[in-house]
Amino acid sequence: MQSKGTHPKHSVIVRDNDALHGSLTGLTVGALGIVFGDIGTSPLYAMDQIFRGLPHTRETVLGGVSLVIWTLILIVAIKYAALVLRAQNDGEGGVFALYGLLHDEKRQGARLMLWSLMLGAGLLLGDGMITPAISVLSAVEGLQVATPALTDVVVPVTIALLVGLFVIQRKGTSGIGVVFGPILILWFLAISLLGGWQIMRVPDILNAFNPLYGITFLSHVTLREGLLILGALMLVVTGGEAMYADVGHFGAAPIRLGWFVCVFPALLLNYLGQGAYLLSGAPLIGDNLFYSLVPSGLLIPMVILATVATVIASQALISGAFSLTSQAVRLGLFPRLNLLHTHQAHAGQIYVPFINWSLLAGCILLVIGFGSSSALAAAYGLAVAGVMVITSIAMAFVARRYWGWSRPLIAVVWGGLTGVNVLFLVASSTKFLEGGFVPFIVGLIVFVVMATWRWGRKATFAGYSAKASMTIADLVALHRSSSTFIERNAILMAAKPLRNLTDRAPALMQMLWDRSGILPRNIIFVEITHRKVPHIRDGRYQVTVFDRNPEGGSVIGVELSFGFMEEPNVEAVLEDLARHREIDLATDRRHWIVHVAHENLLPSRALTGFGRLRLQLFQFLRVTSRPAYYYYGLGDEVQLSAEIIPVRIR
Repeated sequence: MQSKGTHPKHSVIVRDNDALHGSLTGLTVGALGIVFGDIGTSPLYAMDQIFRGLPHTRETVLGGVSLVIWTLILIVAIKYAALVLRAQNDGEGGVFALYGLLHDEKRQGARLMLWSLMLGAGLLLGDGMITPAISVLSAVEGLQVATPALTDVVVPVTIALLVGLFVIQRKGTSGIGVVFGPILILWFLAISLLGGWQIMRVPDILNAFNPLYGITFLSHVTLREGLLILGALMLVVTGGEAMYADVGHFGAAPIRLGWFVCVFPALLLNYLGQGAYLLSGAPLIGDNLFYSLVPSGLLIPMVILATVATVIASQALISGAFSLTSQAVRLGLFPRLNLLHTHQAHAGQIYVPFINWSLLAGCILLVIGFGSSSALAAAYGLAVAGVMVITSIAMAFVARRYWGWSRPLIAVVWGGLTGVNVLFLVASSTKFLEGGFVPFIVGLIVFVVMATWRWGRKATFAGYSAKASMTIADLVALHRSSSTFIERNAILMAAKPLRNLTDRAPALMQMLWDRSGILPRNIIFVEITHRKVPHIRDGRYQVTVFDRNPEGGSVIGVELSFGFMEEPNVEAVLEDLARHREIDLATDRRHWIVHVAHENLLPSRALTGFGRLRLQLFQFLRVTSRPAYYYYGLGDEVQLSAEIIPVRIR
């Protein structure tokens, strides 16, 4: 007998759905504080890199600013705001939302696409390491513009701010999150006024809206100079991918509204204003273009505002790294790290200690190693360019499969956008040895971890499933013929759903029978399935009753499903099922015993040298990973009985 249902909803934390029911204005303000911090603080350093080493002639300035304008239009306004935001997986976005949409794609190249999305996740974690370092460093550098004597304190102050930022992560962001939006609105207003004032003084800069200036500019520079310029242009759009990653928190409409009404105009005004300042021929103050726009009397307040804005931008990237890691864990692509919730009511607010301290260590090394935002800019952009290429290619599959686009239309739209992103990736790659290797190495390490963990879990499952065990029919026959039982209710985790009498029971069940020759009165097999969707809307569980009678007890299989944005709490769900009489368990968890297996992984003789090396890495990752039963909420309040089972890996 089988039954399905969804009634135990309150025991499963899904997400803060209240956010999506807020007012459009409130959601837009929230999006301004969380989504646009990174791209919104790019004016601090982007234009300096674009015009580094170039003469400030009219043609050069108009051409460079024209490239900035049209890069924002093509990549952010058209690609992300207009198109990518449509590709939602149950309301969620980001790399793993795309992975969920395409994981069962059978077309040629789809498997490579899924591997690429895993690499993209690694590159985003690399970006999460560089963004806090370059953002805070570029803001603090305003001190040396105000007073050259403070040059030597820039790096120590930056490190102190970064340490403080990462230390408070364990406290959660709910307390300060409410002020993020208003502060960023103040920031966008300030940079708009700074840029607008310069445009009024030199209105000739408005000619930069003509794309011919940008095309002509690129056609008159050498190949090396063109690649350097395109590589620097990536700094203008870093953070644009956050629009898609955070769509689940705010919805597409508030993000689009925030972009087109506030962020896009502010960025245009400021970049045009910086170009107008260059056209005016005025000298750069402290060799910093952005702070040259600021009146001397307002320089210190602007440095403070910029520092706060960059800290907010960094906070968004750090929180994004935590969210990305938790999604990877729930998709079975990453070791089960310790995930701590920092807010009782908001499932999305989590803290991952290992990721937090790894990012801090990386940030400090980057600040010390590079020393300035100009030097660090070489390491920035490659990760974002790689993610944008991967996203564009994945969107071609999405457009064909879900939107029904024709191949010619896909070729024109996504082929064109992919081509633009590839140009930026190639250009960013020219700075590989100057620092671009940093995000690449971080991304590669994360990719190897994901690929190894994915392989190891499958190999362990195959080895465990191959062990000799009785069928469910055999177990039912033993259970019915027994006159003596262990009165404690036994829960065993199963590696796969048990639906039929011909299915094999977990090898642990055979071991327990061989050892004691006595069965528990009520046996509950629990299989946990992580679907490639963010949230389970219906069909949360499926109960299969193999044997049940009032005196002899029962043998029952329970399959529980969770999405990759949900926190599984198996004990709470089982307690609800017991309360509703769907399974034969005491509602008091103290009367349960959870039997779990520790697999002792052993290499088979057929395993190659590479396979043995991969197995060693997987075993190391298992040491850092929380056991599955603790991760799923088993053993928090009930007794655990652990058995060591040898498993051969082939």
